[in-house]
Amino acid sequence: MAPLVDDVTAEILLRLPPDEPEHLFRAALVCKPWLRVLCDPGFRRRYRTFHGTPPLLGLLHRLQVIQGDPAPRLAPTTSAPLSPYPDCDRSRALDCGHGRVLLHVWVRGRGWHLTVWDPVTGDQQSLPEPGIPWLIYSAAVFCPVAGCDHLDCHGGPFRVVFVATDDYDELVKAAVYSSETAAWSTPVTLDDGCESYVRHRRDVLAADGSFYYIPYVEPRRGAVIGDETYFTLREGNTIIRYDWAKNCISMVDPPDPNVYDDIALMVMEDSSLGFPCLENSSLYLFSRKVNAEWVCCRAIKLETVIPVADPDEEPVVVGCAEGVGVIFVSTHVGLFTIKLNSGLVKKVAESGKYFSVLPYMSFYTPDRGRFSSLARLTDV
Repeated sequence: MAPLVDDVTAEILLRLPPDEPEHLFRAALVCKPWLRVLCDPGFRRRYRTFHGTPPLLGLLHRLQVIQGDPAPRLAPTTSAPLSPYPDCDRSRALDCGHGRVLLHVWVRGRGWHLTVWDPVTGDQQSLPEPGIPWLIYSAAVFCPVAGCDHLDCHGGPFRVVFVATDDYDELVKAAVYSSETAAWSTPVTLDDGCESYVRHRRDVLAADGSFYYIPYVEPRRGAVIGDETYFTLREGNTIIRYDWAKNCISMVDPPDPNVYDDIALMVMEDSSLGFPCLENSSLYLFSRKVNAEWVCCRAIKLETVIPVADPDEEPVVVGCAEGVGVIFVSTHVGLFTIKLNSGLVKKVAESGKYFSVLPYMSFYTPDRGRFSSLARLTDV
């Protein structure tokens, strides 16, 4: 009868919510048969497939430039026992993707370097410099495996896309790092002769009286869709597209810069490029269709759902948690999440000078962390 009992137990445990991993730990402590079920690789696969989208386990953030770098930490949103933050003197969180965190860290005696960190397994990997003398930059980390459902990418290959405004020639450049070759691609430069690039430029007065344009990369999180990674430039909602497979960089016609400011790129449910933005106390959700047209697909009134201390201070969209339909909005009252499917609003942090919020999403299932030790202690 044991197999039948195990099957029934597995069906029950399968329905424990992934966003509260302590339920799995408590279930594992009930008895050896339950622990055996939870530690079975087949159950772990079924659990991830059953729930589909990895839960939000923690948050990292970037502050406004004038505020400096925040204290190195990953703020947990659940009780999952994540691994300690990498040891460093300073750090800048750049991205979270497919169970990994990308950090730019400063270590005394070594200087700045990129680190890919897995908060679930504790694995860390330092990367060589990308060969671009950066002035201002952004980056993305993701799993490149074709057909992967990205529910359990821990330990697999990864790519890092790095895009920056060059500190010497002030041009936008990009390169991609492969964990399989342990090398960066040759940096490629954005063509400043592109029509949309010129159309949305901002002229700056040079010392000799002439005008020139500095295309500052926005140090916000990008959006990864297939072989393409999208980032924004500081002025005019300008969007750039880097095809890491072909190692080429180009422009994307942006939404009207005279209407919407401070857009935060995201991947929509249909895998199209999108962004949320705020205007007149409403949250608008835009999607870029196949014909390259930007279409408003959602509007949410915020006047009655998010408290605002100063009516003259507009809330700001500072990030998105893709797959779970969550938008992060910063106000003088605090940092809030808005769930698009329900409109539910929740305060997740106190007020601060947030510039970009990075959600860390991953399953914390029994094959990770403390469960291995627990299994050995009980001789399962």
